[in-house]
Formats: sequence, C-alpha cells, structure tokens
Amino acid sequence: MKKTHPIAVLAFDQISPFHLAVPCAVFGESHPGAPPFELRVCAAEPGNLMTTAGFGLSLNAGLEALKGARTVIVPSWRNPQERPPQALLDALCRAHQAGAQLVGLCLGAYVLAEAGLLDGRRATTHWAYAQDFAARYPQVEVDADVLYIDEGDVLTSAGTAAGIDACLHLLRRQYGAGPANSVARRLVVPPHRQGGQAQFIEQPLPETARDTRLAAVIERVRADLGQAHSLDSLADSVAMSRRSFTRHFRQLTGTTVGAWLLSERLARSQVLLEGGDQSVEQIAELAGFGSAVSLRTHFRATFGVSPTAWRQTFRGA
Repeated sequence: MKKTHPIAVLAFDQISPFHLAVPCAVFGESHPGAPPFELRVCAAEPGNLMTTAGFGLSLNAGLEALKGARTVIVPSWRNPQERPPQALLDALCRAHQAGAQLVGLCLGAYVLAEAGLLDGRRATTHWAYAQDFAARYPQVEVDADVLYIDEGDVLTSAGTAAGIDACLHLLRRQYGAGPANSVARRLVVPPHRQGGQAQFIEQPLPETARDTRLAAVIERVRADLGQAHSLDSLADSVAMSRRSFTRHFRQLTGTTVGAWLLSERLARSQVLLEGGDQSVEQIAELAGFGSAVSLRTHFRATFGVSPTAWRQTFRGA
C-alpha cells in the first residue's frame, strides 16, 4: 500500500468556490493512475464560512491540519488589501519550516508574500494585480506573463484557471506524466498549456474557421512529432502565408511555432522516458529532435537534468 501524501487546503470566509474546488478536483478525488492523497480542507478562521456564491461551508479542521502536511495550498485570498490574520501567517511559516511545500494560487500569492515566504524569489499572481503586488512586495521578483512559477519549496500561480495548470504541474513533478495526464483527461483540460497570461490579457481565443483548421494542424503534429515540421510546412498545409500563419498561431496558442514545437517534443520525451524502454537515441527520433545530442541539450536547458537522470527519478518514484 502506497503511503498517502497529506495535502492541506486553506478555506476562508468569502472564498471563491471555483478557487477552492481546483485543488480539491485534482487531489481530492480518485483518478486512474494517480496515487492516493490525504486531502485536508481546513478553515483559516473559526466559525462557519460563506463563499462568494452565497452558500456556506462548515469545516471541522482548523490550522492544526497544516501540521504534517507535505503540501499546503492557499487557493486565493478575499481581498489583496486585507492583511491575513497573524495566526494564519505564523501557521504557514511553521509548515514551511517543517518541510512542507507552500502553494499560493492566484491571490494566494499575497498571503505567502505577507508571510515573508516569497522574499528573494520569483512569483506570479493574477495579471490584474501584478503591478499592485510588485509595489507592495518589492523584495519579490514578479513575473506577470506566466501561468505559474515553481521555486521548489514554494509555488505561485496566475489567476483563476491557472490554478489547474499549477496543480497538474505539482502532480506531474512529484509522480510523472502518466498520473498528471490521466487527471487532466478526467477534468477535460490539457495536461500542459502553452504560453502565459499575455494571451489572455490581449485578446480572446479566436473562433474563426481558419483557426479551427489550425487546431486540426496542431493535433496532427502532436500525433506525428517525429517528422521535421517547420513554419513553412505547417503554413503550406492550410494554404496560408508565413506571416498570416504566425499571427493566427500565436493567437491560438499564445506562443510561436518554434517554441510550441520544442515544448511538445520535450513533453513527448518526458512521457517516453517515464513509461517506455526506448533508448535516448530512439526517443530523440520519436520526439523529433533528430539527434540524442539535441535532445540532451534542450532537455537539460529546460529541466536542469539529463534525460537519463529524469528517467531514473521517475522510475524510482
């Protein structure tokens, strides 16, 4: 029987039901291929809690639930201008000192920053509050153009749905691509989204017939990453100019063709390293890197370890 992974999620008065539901959906339900978790939803303050949707929450556990948790998630905060209770800040610091990973989703980054847990680190939060956050906490390096930032023992995410991306990342980092992909499929979301918050700030996702064709191209490429895809070949496949294809591709994905291809090939390499027996040379060919040298170079630059070390880590998990 595998040991459970205790995860504490902090609820508070006037919490958004969606923000609270995100870590509960990823870690609180049984998913094929995912390990068991001991989810503890606890109250940051005594008494019955009200959500922003108007219904109440009655929780038995208080801040004592943070003791022994390996991960502590603050799913948001009700008001960036309101300083969290000192008892909550102290409890988070004690959990961190005891070895727990601290996670601030969306405005939850304010709570971690107020506790001093983000000093000298990179962090993100909802793009609409990034400027305020940077002014309030100058000792934190704020990056508003990412979906989440993983600093090892502390993680922060951008606004709202980016919490799903962050939680899936946590699952993938700890247990590999298989369980994370399984949970993503059950939730009907991509296991990893490309781009950052900028794609959501600037404009909505296009819905023209041409963009639908681009979506089909993306699926075809994902199914055959071993081929030498290029901007020209993809543009030709939908009878578009390089300039037009580049513009529509960025609108649809939030990134460039080259960056997207590299990310997809790295993701495929991770899956093959974790679940297959192919050599690094074979994986490089299947993922479209062309050579093991290219795979090793890009893999180390992105993940900080070699493909072999990655395989050994997840095979031993």
